[in-house]
Amino acid sequence: MKAVQRAEAGLTPAQQLLSDLWDEHVGDEFAAKDMTATLDTMAPDAYVNHIPVLTGGVGRDQLKEFYSKHFIPKMPSDTEFVPISRTIGSERLVDEMIVRFTHSIEMDWMLPGIAPTGKRVECATVAIVHFCDGKLFSEHIYWDQASVLVQLGLLDASKFPVAGMETARKLADPSLPSNRLIERVGSKTWQTSHKQGALR
Repeated sequence: MKAVQRAEAGLTPAQQLLSDLWDEHVGDEFAAKDMTATLDTMAPDAYVNHIPVLTGGVGRDQLKEFYSKHFIPKMPSDTEFVPISRTIGSERLVDEMIVRFTHSIEMDWMLPGIAPTGKRVECATVAIVHFCDGKLFSEHIYWDQASVLVQLGLLDASKFPVAGMETARKLADPSLPSNRLIERVGSKTWQTSHKQGALR
């Protein structure tokens, strides 16, 4: 696991503690691959919810099974995080990032039941983390599952208003063109193929 280091300035000591704890938790998951250390950063009744696919768990027993069987050992070895922004309040942290990986193994937590495709993925991701008494209490993790499926060749972007790797790349570079899907709708070729697809 590779992460680009972020420089944080102007944090209060309490905010820095939350930031450090979250970084420790992520390091335990992805670098150390240590389920026990990961759980030690979390409250006993903590929960994790990967919103697009409803994976995760509630409480120590469920999270122990999830992390040990479905998450930590199911992470591609070249997984990389590119931080975009981090916002920290009194008991909540929001991380915006791009997650990059090669779909080299079956990923129960993100793509359950999908055999490895060997394809590269770049995915805009948001983590909303709530802390309680110096421990992680909840993680709500969001990503654009349609974009991931397009990149893996499992969803045809030409038939739906969705995009692939472009979503992550525009997050990293706001100067990239906007409104490409709107422009596509105006093209006669797309309108014809879309109508034909709808009739099948």
